[in-house]
This record gives sequence, C-alpha cells and structure tokens, in this order.
Amino acid sequence: MAYNSYSAHLHNKLSRLNINKFIKKYFSLFIDTQIYLCNAFDKIMPERFRVDGNQDFKASFAPKYLRPRLKVYDVGGGKIPYIDHRRKAELGLAVVGLDIDREELRRAPQGAYDEMICADITRFKGGGDADLIICQAVLEHVKDVEGAFAAMASILKPGGKALLFVPSRNAIYARLNLVIPEGMKRKILFAIFPDFRSCGGFPAYYDRCTLKQFHLLAERHGLEVEEERTYFITCYFSFFFPAYFVWRIWILLFYLIAGDQAAESFCMALRKTAPAGAKC
Repeated sequence: MAYNSYSAHLHNKLSRLNINKFIKKYFSLFIDTQIYLCNAFDKIMPERFRVDGNQDFKASFAPKYLRPRLKVYDVGGGKIPYIDHRRKAELGLAVVGLDIDREELRRAPQGAYDEMICADITRFKGGGDADLIICQAVLEHVKDVEGAFAAMASILKPGGKALLFVPSRNAIYARLNLVIPEGMKRKILFAIFPDFRSCGGFPAYYDRCTLKQFHLLAERHGLEVEEERTYFITCYFSFFFPAYFVWRIWILLFYLIAGDQAAESFCMALRKTAPAGAKC
C-alpha cells in the first residue's frame, strides 16, 4: 500500500513537471514568434526609429570619447563595467568603479577597476580628478538626479566629460514602471525576458529623466551639452505584437507633437566648463 501511494505521488509529480515543461516550451515559442513579428514590422519604420539606444551608446556614442591615459569613473557599472580589460589595457586607462552596492563591485571581472568606491552617487563629493564619467542606464534608478548631477560635476576636472545613457520618464514603459508594484513587475519582466535576471529588475524612479530636465540640470551644475542623441525603440512591448503595433503608432504620433521629448531614451555628452580665466 505504501509503495502504491508513493508511486502515485511520484506519477503526479512527474505529470506536473511535464505539464510545466510543455507550458514553458510553448510560452517561449509564443514570445519568439511575437518578437519576430515586431522585428518584421519595424523594417517599415523610419530608420531613426529603429536604433536601439543602449546598443548605440555602447558601440557608437561612447567609444569615440575614450582616449589614451584617461582617468575614467564608471558610475553604477557594478559587476558589468563598460570598459573591458582589453580596451583598458590598450589605452592605458585608469578606471574607478563607483557603485552603491559593494557586492556588485566585487563581482566585476578581475582587474576591471583600479579603484572601487562604494557610495551613493546622489551624495558623493568628488575630487575633480576625472577626465571622463560613464553612466549607462543608472540615473533612472536614483531618487535624486539633481544630487547625482552635483556629484558628477564634482568628480570631473574642468573640461572633463560625462557620458550618460538614460531611459526617459516620458516613455510608456516608464510610466507603467512607476505604478506597477515592484514584486509583480519583476515577476512579469523575468517571465518574459529571463536574461534580465542577471542585469535588470532594479527599482526605477525616473526622477527628472527627460531631455528637457537634463538640459536644465546640466546648466545648473556647470555642464555644457556637447552632443546628444534620442532613441525611439525599446524591447518591452515586443512580447505581444498587437500591443507593440499600437505602441509604435503612438510613438510616431507623440513625436509629431513633442519632437525629441517623445524619445524612449536618450544619451548625452556633457562637458564641465572651466572657471573664468582657467585653462582646460
């Protein structure tokens, strides 16, 4: 009797496992199909509406600002620093990792950082020793972006530059991010995009994260906008083509009304102005 009971229990457990595998398999197939349809639709969109901001920042925008022997602060890079070991060695860069999470810094590849600083960027006071700051997809996660701007201005030398990539508060996904409970948001995100478990899911606040507000903050903290780019695409709605289609039409209409303020994300190169009479 005990054996029969155990056998039945094991059979039921295996059946549930098989059902779960079946569901996961076809859920994954469904998501892949929706992404394929979204990518196919995007081929008819204007070219500037197809550029992925995060990838463009990494591959095109930021690299041209890297020069030999610069001192670079990677703000919020944590375990995934922007500058890899090969480029760091080739250019002879000194890289400082600044992150609020000490464990994130410790998990970075060996030799990625010459110095590690565990600090809140909104409260940090720098020593004016940086040639370059790289801050990629970080500022939407801090509660006081003005404090972060003040910190970055204090870190930079006169003439030093800050390279920022930021998802915009004006984006629909950002608005949803602000109202959906944190636990539910993470479950949805990781179910649809499992790869985000390793690098996403942090609480987001989008404090002043718009192109207009960043211009005002830059001016207030002695930073000049040297270059900026705006982007109009994200992956968040690609799991369901009908929603993606409606969102893409909205983006086009929003752009006609608001121009670059309709951007889903943007990047900026900000240059710290020198005091009157000083030489850069």
